[in-house]
Amino acid sequence: MSEQNLTRFVSDEGLDDAVLPFAVEALDVRGRVVRLGDSIDRALSRHNYPAPVARLVGEAAALTVLLGSSLKFSGRFQFQSRTDGAVDMIVVDFDAPDRMRAFARFDADRLAADVAAGRAAPKDLIGTGTLAFTIDQGTDASRYQGVVALDGQGLEEAAHQYFQQSEQIPTLVRLATAESFVAGRQSWRAGGILVQFLPSSTDRQRQADLHPGDAPSGSEILQHDDDDAWSEAKALTATVEDHELVDPMLSSERLLYRLFHERGVKVFETQGVHHTCRCSTDKIAAMLGRFTRDERRDMVGENGRIGVTCEFCSELREFDPLDFDPAES
Repeated sequence: MSEQNLTRFVSDEGLDDAVLPFAVEALDVRGRVVRLGDSIDRALSRHNYPAPVARLVGEAAALTVLLGSSLKFSGRFQFQSRTDGAVDMIVVDFDAPDRMRAFARFDADRLAADVAAGRAAPKDLIGTGTLAFTIDQGTDASRYQGVVALDGQGLEEAAHQYFQQSEQIPTLVRLATAESFVAGRQSWRAGGILVQFLPSSTDRQRQADLHPGDAPSGSEILQHDDDDAWSEAKALTATVEDHELVDPMLSSERLLYRLFHERGVKVFETQGVHHTCRCSTDKIAAMLGRFTRDERRDMVGENGRIGVTCEFCSELREFDPLDFDPAES
């Protein structure tokens, strides 16, 4: 993987739909910055979500791409929440190395009531339940799933919990989504940054991630100061504002230079991201072919055809039931 040291001459031109890996060796941290433009706009505009739902799905997509883009193999990383909130399900698929799709299910009446009551923040719309992160290499033996309990926290905090309990890597995540209007058309952008503390000494990493709640009940809590390098990295990353993560005129390189130039930051080869759905006419026809004739007959609409709409891309495909039962023609 190619790398370069950033200087004060980095470009101000933003690069959308891309993940930029980076490293700050002086602080023993590595991370990634993601900018989603057309890819997230396509995912959201196909559903015409209300703004609060769109912002939540944008954050989920940015988080999924940040985590899924670290896969070193051709596989799938999936984000899936199931909760009791107005937005009771969100699913984001990231197919390595660069394909993303997303959708959400929500109760329109509950959403309107929450918004009217001033409860439109992502954590309010999610409610309580579970968030599962699944890594799938294509076989049952290679499937891994980490589950985080959602109890009123946002997606950033849920990501921190995931790394703390599953990978035990000190991690800081920032996410943002924004809408804009260009030529009278609404469009969406999303972005995020992930920073992880990866020192060569495991004792340093363990100390940086020690929390009183991690210790067994009744045991003595030994207090340690946070590792200075990780404390500095967190403090610098925490200065990132939402608009900096979604500003089309601020490049990821420029953002990283602003954050870490005093320590020296290296960036690596950029990885593209595309909104692509895996659905196809052939796949859906094959699925319908596994139903019985009577079951397919019950699916026929008023127009005499079987209609199937993909949850992810909202594309409607229609089929003639006689294509499956030619003997009836």
